[in-house]
Amino acid sequence: MKTIEECFMGHHHDHHHDHGHSHDHAHPHDHAHDHPHPHGHNSADADHLHSHFHGNSRAARIEELQTLSESFIDGFRKADDKTSYLRLAHIPFDRLGSDGLTMRLVDVEIAAAFQVATASPGFGSKELVYMPYPGSMVKERTTMRFVYVSTTERTDVDLLDLLPKIDG
Repeated sequence: MKTIEECFMGHHHDHHHDHGHSHDHAHPHDHAHDHPHPHGHNSADADHLHSHFHGNSRAARIEELQTLSESFIDGFRKADDKTSYLRLAHIPFDRLGSDGLTMRLVDVEIAAAFQVATASPGFGSKELVYMPYPGSMVKERTTMRFVYVSTTERTDVDLLDLLPKIDG
């Protein structure tokens, strides 16, 4: 199962979209702008309305993606018409397989996992360094996968691969 942090490993590109102003609102800075809107994103100007992630750090963006993922999964579970829910969310019902054949969405899997410890290679040893978590640190992680099949292959696609990418 893919973690949110894994979605960002090795993924970086500049975030550009032009709607007439800069998103650099770090302090301190000069408040002189070449466009007439109040400082911040609470503009009454309808042309300024837009939707994208505004996290100031990688950790904030990861947390925002986690919240989006949890909300999507919760909504799917509650949806009376799950097929329509997926269609409204623009989840593809088919994709091109590696052999050129069309693969079809056949299953949506939701799984819960609980990380109870961490293990990593030890320095100068073949043994792992194992660190169990205290109970208060054990958290549930819920993942969602979409299963696509054709006559020749099966592909599992994680929800995180289908959500909007967060730069950084």
